[in-house]
Amino acid sequence: MARAPSPAAVLLSVHAVVFDTDGVITDSAPTHAAAWKIAFDACLDLHEGQPPFDEAEDYRRHVDGRSRMDGAAAFLASRGLALPEGGPDDPPGTGTVRAVAARKDEEFTRSIRAHPVAVWPGTVRLLRVLHDARVPIAAASASRHATELLAGAGLLDLFTAVVDGNEARRLELPGKPDPALFTEAARRLGVPVGDTAVVEDALAGVEAGRRGGFGLVVGVDRTDSPEGAGDLRRHGADLVVADPGDLLITGED
Repeated sequence: MARAPSPAAVLLSVHAVVFDTDGVITDSAPTHAAAWKIAFDACLDLHEGQPPFDEAEDYRRHVDGRSRMDGAAAFLASRGLALPEGGPDDPPGTGTVRAVAARKDEEFTRSIRAHPVAVWPGTVRLLRVLHDARVPIAAASASRHATELLAGAGLLDLFTAVVDGNEARRLELPGKPDPALFTEAARRLGVPVGDTAVVEDALAGVEAGRRGGFGLVVGVDRTDSPEGAGDLRRHGADLVVADPGDLLITGED
């Protein structure tokens, strides 16, 4: 008789798990990247000789896992563009970092409300197994839309705690690669960081897990490529999987 899946030994070595959302739970990274491309390309078109935003490499290197403001500033700096920061009331546009970030949020919000974001089935299986095993689990994301996306996917009840971009802003938490987002999630779970795992696909997020002293940092490489896995390990991943569902084991009686 087939046994129900259970967490692999590597997860049983910790007492709680913190999951990033975009790219780990929800298949929203392409939607984020497409929204960034619209926002950045409108800005780059104003500067001669600037190639367009690359939705794969530029997104992974400069934007993935970061807050909107940090991601916008990091990418623009990588192109040598010194835009003023601007103010919180800047409308979507190209003149300030905040305007570019606002344009991205406008495009992303429009997209997810027109087309529901899918979830990764392997991750959902792992979440349900951990929930059934009463392992405390949290979602932590720089995105202000994370709670909305989890609720829309019917997954919110699986989590003991959620720390999204709205909470990060309220608590004035610095963005990844600072570990504050993850350490706040662990605090809400009531488990020391050394006994908590982080599951993350972004380089900045993996680095945050390592900086925070988490007991296990799992890198998720959706590209399943040696280069992607190597980058995650160099930024601090203890192990790299193609999908979090790989952290489940099954057997036969």
